[in-house]
Amino acid sequence: MEDKVRHEVIMTGVGGMGIQLAGMLLAQAARPAYKYVSWCPLYTTAMRMGACECTVILSNERIASPLKSYVGEMMVLEASQMEPFIGRVLPGGLVIAESAGLAGGIPRDDVTGFIVPAVETALSLGNRQVSNLVLLGAYVGLSKAITPELMEQELERRFAHRAAMLALNKRAFEKGLELAGS
Repeated sequence: MEDKVRHEVIMTGVGGMGIQLAGMLLAQAARPAYKYVSWCPLYTTAMRMGACECTVILSNERIASPLKSYVGEMMVLEASQMEPFIGRVLPGGLVIAESAGLAGGIPRDDVTGFIVPAVETALSLGNRQVSNLVLLGAYVGLSKAITPELMEQELERRFAHRAAMLALNKRAFEKGLELAGS
């Protein structure tokens, strides 16, 4: 990694746990590659099926605040969250979004958009709940924020005691990488 590399990503969706886990996995996996890592989860008052987000910052320079109004990258797990969050991505940024329910695509032409059939892919793997790992794989593949190997190591660390869950999560992550062309 270069000394000046910095990635700031907002991950958003509804429900909460999938987004928060994806953000936490990214932050933990990035620790060997960056001097400073921040994971900041935010929930609405209605945690179950309410809007949620987390912001992950990966940097080799000190992080002044984990709260960011505008970021260079965004991952959208639920199409209903596109409109409230799309304005927070800086021009030239990267937006990775779940395809289900996303009528009209990504509503900005000054960002790089990538639409992923994460839910469909997760269902093909047998468990809708791993759609977050599919999107996370696409994010890692497109942003190059960390190497896929770092994420795979983190998945192994996190799910070592649950072999079936580890295998499913790794496969979902790999599918996301494939969809991103990595």
